[in-house]
Amino acid sequence: MKAESFTAEQQPGGYNVVKSADRALVILELLSRGRHRLSDIAETLHLPLSSVHGLLGTLVHRGFVEFDATTRTYGLGLKAWTVGQGYTGHRDIVGLALPLMEDLAQLTGETVQLSRLDGTENVYIAIAESPQPMKLVTAVGMRLPAHSVGLGKALLTGVEDDELRRRYAGASLERFTENTVTDFDALLAEVQRARETGYAADDEEYIIGCRCVAMPIHDHSGEVIAAMSVAAPTPRCGPGWIEETRISLGKVIGQIEAQLRR
Repeated sequence: MKAESFTAEQQPGGYNVVKSADRALVILELLSRGRHRLSDIAETLHLPLSSVHGLLGTLVHRGFVEFDATTRTYGLGLKAWTVGQGYTGHRDIVGLALPLMEDLAQLTGETVQLSRLDGTENVYIAIAESPQPMKLVTAVGMRLPAHSVGLGKALLTGVEDDELRRRYAGASLERFTENTVTDFDALLAEVQRARETGYAADDEEYIIGCRCVAMPIHDHSGEVIAAMSVAAPTPRCGPGWIEETRISLGKVIGQIEAQLRR
C-alpha cells in the first residue's frame, strides 16, 4: 500500500482532500490488516517518520488506535470498531441474502459467500459454510484482490471500463497461482465475458485446489451492489459442475433481486 500525496485541493471526483486527514485514514487502513511498529508504518506508506508519529499520537488520543508499550506496536483501538459498527450499507442485503445462502449451501454442499467491492478489493460481508468436513475457509471482513477471485470479477462487471482503467492505472496484478490473471487487458476481457454470460468463474486462481462460480447482484436500478459465489474443492468439481452450480446460484440471485425491486 502506498499513501497518495494529496493536498487540500480539488481532486478528481469533485472532493477536497486534506493531506493530514487522508494520511490518518490510510494509517487506519494499514492497521486494519495487523499491528505495526512506527518505523514500519512510515516505511510502508512512504511517509515522514515525524508525520506518522504525530498522526498516531492523535489517533491514540481519540481512541482509534492503541499502543502496546511491550511490543512497541500500534493496532486499531475500540473507537475504530465502534465507528465501524455504524456502517449499515450492507446490512439490508446480508439480512435478505443470508437465509437463502444457507439453503444454497445445503443444496450444493459447498460454501456460499457474499461480498462487496471496495476499490479493487473483494470484501466478504456474509458466509454460509459448507456442511462438509473439507471446505473453503474464509471470514467476514476478509479482503482479497478482485482480479484473483471469481467474486471480484463478478463485482467488477458493475464498473465502467474507463473507471477500471483508472483504478488499475500503474498497479501490478499480483500472481497467486499459475492461473492468476496478471495482465489488465486479460482481466478486462474476463470482466466483459462475465457481463455477457452473467457469471464469473475462478479456476484455482487464488488458491490451488479451489474453484468457484460467482454472479453479481443488481439493485432496482440495475447497479451491481454485491456478488455471491459458490466455492468448492477442485476434487468435487466434476465436468458439469460450473453449469449446474451456475443454475442453482442464478435462482437464488433472482430471488434476491426480485425482493430488492419491491
